[in-house]
Amino acid sequence: MLIVHDNTESGNAYKVRLILSLLELDYKTIQYDVTKGETRTEDYLSNINKNGRIPVLQFEDGRLLAESNAILYYMAQDTKYFPTDTWQQAKIMEWLCFEQYSHEPFVAVAKFILTMLPKDTPRRAEIPTLHEKGYAALQIMEDALVENDYLVGDSMTIADIALYAYTHKAQMGDFDMSRFPAIARWCERIEDEPNYIKMF
Repeated sequence: MLIVHDNTESGNAYKVRLILSLLELDYKTIQYDVTKGETRTEDYLSNINKNGRIPVLQFEDGRLLAESNAILYYMAQDTKYFPTDTWQQAKIMEWLCFEQYSHEPFVAVAKFILTMLPKDTPRRAEIPTLHEKGYAALQIMEDALVENDYLVGDSMTIADIALYAYTHKAQMGDFDMSRFPAIARWCERIEDEPNYIKMF
């Protein structure tokens, strides 16, 4: 059986659980408390991921694949979540890069600081900057979704899965999501997908 090295608070790990569920694949999870350094132990670094991060997908033959978007890409091959058209493939990769460089570092980090760190953490000083850049990323998504049901093409792809993970929990980072009605409708479409599972 597939094994997801996981943390339920992680949107990146949720992407992996979501695609596996959408594809109706059986899996189990092993949970790690990242705030306690459980992905930085000698055993984890030696045997699971030298980069000390989750998620990691472990295959039945023992192979290990890290980085959530790489996992999405691999698992979506020959499925409806990764089209055969090469231009659409490139546009999906464009959104995956956007998610990792322009979205996740701000939307996800705001959630992490406000929900997983102590209330007196000095990192709360980062929130205004995270909001500024996070709102900019969310507006780019909103603009793309005003006239389109999905980010690429006419159906859900791994671009949507990747960006849905932290976007649908952005309010946990104190983002005002009422500003983005097209994103709200997009989230509803994803949540109507057969075999959809919630993050928590």
